[in-house]
Amino acid sequence: MAQMNAADQAKMQMMQDLEIEMMSDLYNRMTQACHKKCVPPRYSEPDLGKGESVCLDRCVAKYLDIHERIGKKLTAMSVQDEALLKNMSG
Repeated sequence: MAQMNAADQAKMQMMQDLEIEMMSDLYNRMTQACHKKCVPPRYSEPDLGKGESVCLDRCVAKYLDIHERIGKKLTAMSVQDEALLKNMSG
């Protein structure tokens, strides 16, 4: 297998770093949104209640589902754009 040159390695590293940053941002946004939605600002007990836990589970599931749907839609749009550009230039 051919060795990757330095430019390709740098590009791959940059893409990996960007993906990590994006996933970290997703996690932080999800945590803040679901905490705000499901956990009251005044804590009455040290542990989550059953209602809070169920709310958090559903919130996270919905957040991740929407994230996946948006990712698929953006990928499909990108593929369409690439096909359109290829047709226009060829």
